[in-house]
Amino acid sequence: MVVKLTVLTNALAFFGKDLARDEKFMHAALDYIEDTLKTAEVVRLLPGFMAGAIGNILAKRLSSHLTVYDTLISVTEQRLQEQTLRKHGQKLEKEVPRQSRGTGPANTISFAIHDLCLHPEYVEPLRQELQSSRYSEFEKTGQGLPLLDSFIKESARLTPVESSKPIVRLCPYRRPILILVSRTVSTRRHALQPFTLSDGTRLEVGDWACTPVRALMQSPSHYPDATVFHGFRFVDPDILTGAANPGFQTILQEYPTKFTDTNGKDDTWHVWGTGRMSCPGRFYAAAVIKVILAQIILHYDCELVDKNAARWFTWRSSMLPKPRTMVTFRPVGE
Repeated sequence: MVVKLTVLTNALAFFGKDLARDEKFMHAALDYIEDTLKTAEVVRLLPGFMAGAIGNILAKRLSSHLTVYDTLISVTEQRLQEQTLRKHGQKLEKEVPRQSRGTGPANTISFAIHDLCLHPEYVEPLRQELQSSRYSEFEKTGQGLPLLDSFIKESARLTPVESSKPIVRLCPYRRPILILVSRTVSTRRHALQPFTLSDGTRLEVGDWACTPVRALMQSPSHYPDATVFHGFRFVDPDILTGAANPGFQTILQEYPTKFTDTNGKDDTWHVWGTGRMSCPGRFYAAAVIKVILAQIILHYDCELVDKNAARWFTWRSSMLPKPRTMVTFRPVGE
């Protein structure tokens, strides 16, 4: 459900209503993203000399990209035609659909919904924030909502999509070094030339360097009460002592930060990548996450069917919500 909501939100934002209502295209758009991710993971497991050939074979067995391609070709042709008509002074009644994005926010939204269920004490202060003038300001600017922003960031801190348990083994086919097998890591970098890190660690050509994102974000050295959920830990304390006081105590970080922050003071926050490779689409992604969660919080009370059931599984370097984790949605007031 969450993935479909995210795809629909993206389609409305970047394509417009016409393509968002095209059922065939919407199915293809969803399948295209999943097919691409699965194929990419398979290719990553293969030796370099096999990756290209096997990747081509797998791609030819998929059809979703053809539907997306054919649709976008017609949209592009229409846009060019309309551009020509505008140059000749003709007015057009309809806007051309724009290009789309992926479904990256879907997993973050799913985990945040789980945390709303597991920590219901946060629902009322979040709902009050969304019922205030702050939400209308957010709709205009895409900025703000510090309580919801912090709640999402705390959820992403404890259940980062790009991480899982560590597995360490001896690399059998290169010089004898220990390697992490795509676990607990993010920001993977492949050495194309010899490189020495600031602490003296030497990387040879072909070595990989990664950041242990989950270990960093759940380290007591950086986060007080690190393994416990504190949904407002990233909020400015002045906000919590004012009108947005939640009515319960919460652990706070040394200084307030935002969900979209990268580097800066908070150099342990690697959800969006690091340095020049930080995700440029994070502001849009954060806005989509907030819009969907805001509508859920405003209009529904949520509850996990089984609060003790496992909520995620790990595959390669990813921690993903289990599709069979059931959540009930009851309209507010019923």
